[in-house]
Parts: sequence; C-alpha cells; structure tokens
Amino acid sequence: MAAAAEELAGRRGRGPEPGPGPGSPAGRMGGESSPGGGRRVFSPAGEFREFSRRQLRDMERLFRQYDAGKDGFIDLMELKLMMEKLGAPQTHLGLKNMIKEVDEDLDSKLSFREFLLIFRKAAAGELQEDSGLHALARLSEIDVSTEGVKGAKSFFEAKAQAINEASRFEEEIKAEQEEKKKQAEELKQRKAAFKELQSTFKQ
Repeated sequence: MAAAAEELAGRRGRGPEPGPGPGSPAGRMGGESSPGGGRRVFSPAGEFREFSRRQLRDMERLFRQYDAGKDGFIDLMELKLMMEKLGAPQTHLGLKNMIKEVDEDLDSKLSFREFLLIFRKAAAGELQEDSGLHALARLSEIDVSTEGVKGAKSFFEAKAQAINEASRFEEEIKAEQEEKKKQAEELKQRKAAFKELQSTFKQ
C-alpha cells in the first residue's frame, strides 16, 4: 500500500506528458483544421510523397526563415519581405493573388501545407511563368525535380537540361543516319565502278 501511495504522489508531482512542441512541424506548423472543427496532424512526408525528405526539410527551413512572427504562417507582409529578399518584389495585389492561388482554407495567409503546394504546382508545371509563385519556386533554388535529372540547381534548370539532352540525342541519331546514308551511297558507287572495270577487262 505504501509503495502504491508513493507512486501516486510521484505522478501528481510530475507535469503532463510532453506532446508535439509548438516549434515542431507536427505542432506549430502541423495543425490543419478538419471538417469537424478539430485539429488533425499534418504529415508532409505522408501527403507530399513526390518529394524526398531532404527536399521537404529544405522547404521547411525556407518557410521558417520567412515566418517572422513564428506563428506557423506566412502572412502578406512576410511574403512581401520574402519576395524582396529573393529579388522578385511584388505589388500588393500581386502578393494577394499569390496567396489566393494556394490558400485552401481562405485565411489570407500561407500555412506550411499551402507553402508546399507551391512547389507541387511548380513540379507539375501548373504555374504561369510570369506569376509570383513561379518566381518564388524558381528563385528559392530548392530542387523539386522528380525526374531524377542530376546536376541542376532547380526543377526548371533540370527540365531545360532534359530538353537539351533529348534534342542533342536526336541530332546525334540524325547525324549517324546521314553518315550511314553517305557510306551506303559511296559503297554503291564503288560497286558500280568495280562492275564497270570488270566489264572493261572482259572485253
């Protein structure tokens, strides 16, 4: 009995068990509203399977860097600062349109999940080239390529590299075909000349 009483007293003396901290992705940035009004834990690796863990870490680091208020969101003023730092300043209307394009919960700011949607759209080629979101994804220099093209700084450079390699490959095939055609023609001419020479000897 005494041992049980001591254990109970020890439990009362301790605080609550630690859960996801406010600074963790599952805590501060991870909460997403559910239709029932509660909170569900957002798992970037589970939902954004097209990206590697390294890519997701890079995106999270970028998000945290510009989340000046440390509230798990990038609001309009923080996005304004971000675009200025990246060298692609936007107008007030341009910033609002950037948020609107991925703002699924219509709270006029970017959660980490909505921030990841920018890179998903970039990887899928769904962003207009003159849009602010396209500039954000391109200038952030996070490699969102899912095509396995190595040695490129970003998805866009990788895509251009793949196109150049494909066109170079086609040119090489074309050159080989031309060379074979040329060789076949020369062989044909040599055979014709040899036949002509043979007929001359026969006479």
